[in-house]
Amino acid sequence: MQINIDADRIVADLEKLATFSDTESPVITRVVYSESDNKARAWLKEQCEASGLTVRKDPLGNLFACWQGTDTAAGAVGTGSHIDAIPHSGRFDGTVGVLGALESIRALQRSGFKPRRSIELLAFISEEPTRFGIGCLGSRMLCGSLTPEKAAALKDREDQPLTNFTGTLAEVKLPANYYSSFVELHIEQGPILEKENIPLGIVTSIAAPAALRILIEGEGGHAGAVLMPARRDAFLGAAEIALAVEAAAKATGVIDSVGTCGLVEVFPGLANSIPSKVKLELDIRDSDLARRDSMLQAIWKACDEIRARRKLKITSSTINADAPCTCGSEVVAALESSCQKEGIVYKKMVSRAYHDSLFMSRIAPTAMLFIPCKNGFSHRPEEYAAPQDLANGALVLARTLATLSTGLYSGS
Repeated sequence: MQINIDADRIVADLEKLATFSDTESPVITRVVYSESDNKARAWLKEQCEASGLTVRKDPLGNLFACWQGTDTAAGAVGTGSHIDAIPHSGRFDGTVGVLGALESIRALQRSGFKPRRSIELLAFISEEPTRFGIGCLGSRMLCGSLTPEKAAALKDREDQPLTNFTGTLAEVKLPANYYSSFVELHIEQGPILEKENIPLGIVTSIAAPAALRILIEGEGGHAGAVLMPARRDAFLGAAEIALAVEAAAKATGVIDSVGTCGLVEVFPGLANSIPSKVKLELDIRDSDLARRDSMLQAIWKACDEIRARRKLKITSSTINADAPCTCGSEVVAALESSCQKEGIVYKKMVSRAYHDSLFMSRIAPTAMLFIPCKNGFSHRPEEYAAPQDLANGALVLARTLATLSTGLYSGS
C-alpha cells in the first residue's frame, strides 16, 4: 500500500490553528475553555467533518472524530493528542499529534485503505495543567483515574469551578474495551533525536509525575526592626525545600530522576516585609515508580528537618502522584514494522515528559511516536518541527494505524 503524506497541508493546518491564540504568533496562548480554545475546537471539528469523519464531543469537551470500520463490534484504534497551550508557548506541542494524525487518516483515505477496526482521532481536553492545576484532565477522566466528584471540585486560580461541561461528568469515562490500541504522535520536547540525527523515536515507557503543594508559615515583620536571630522567615524555609528537591533528584544517580520547584508564591511579597507565608508547587518525575517515591520521601524528610530547625509550620498535600507506564508491546511492534517498511531509522526511547498516553495506557495497549524538535525546545515560542519530520511522523503513524486496524498485532 502506497501512502502519500501532504506535509504542506500539515504545516498549513498548524499555521491556521496558531491563529486561535490570546497572543500574537509565533507566541501561542490557548488556555482550556478560553474563547481562543473554543474557536480552535470549532475549527478542528469542521476539518474532521470535511474529511468524512463522524464527530462527537463528550460532556467534558474531549473531541472524537471517527472513521468507521467494517467491524463495528471491535474496539477502535485510537490516536490523537491535545491542542490547548500554556501561556507564551509554541505551535507544535500536542497539535502535531492531532493535525498530523488527521493527515494520516486523510492519506489512508486517499490510498484506498478500508479500516476493519474503526480509526478514531481524539483531541483531549485540558492536557496542560494551566487552568485547573492538574494535567491530562480529559484523559484522566476517560480512563477513570479521576472521579466525577473530584473533577467537579476542581477550581482555577480565580476560584472558578469546572463548569464548562455539558451533560454529566459520569458520562465521560469510556466503556471497557472501547479502544483496542492507542498511539500518540508528538514532538520529542527534548534534544536527543536532533543531536543523534535520528528521524523518529518509538517510546517504550513514559515517566511518572508527582505534583506536591507545600505551604510554609513563619512570622512576618518589619525588614529593619526584626533582628536575624529572632526571625522565622517562611521564604528561607521554602528556599531550603527547593534545594532539597534538587538534592533528592541528583542523589538517585539516574538521569531519569528530575525535580522542579516551578511555582513560588510569597506573602506579603514586599521588599521591606519578612515573608510570613510561602506556597510552593513541586513536580517530581521518574520512569521508575520506586525511585520516584524515594525522592518524595527524601523531600518530606527534609521538610521535617527544616520545620524543626527554623521553627516553621510546614504542611504538604499531594495534587497527583501517577504511576509510570510500559508501552504496549503490540503497538511498539507495529510502529517498528512501519518504520522498517518505510525505510525510516528510529530509536527506542523513554518519554520523560508525560502525556495523555500515560492515562490511555490504563485502558488499552498504548505507545508514542516522537519526531525531532529544534534544539529540544518546547513550551516556548521557538518550538519548531521541520516539514520533513512532520511528514515522517504522519507517514509512520498512518501505516501503524492501518496495521492495528487490520488486527495484525492485536491477536485478531
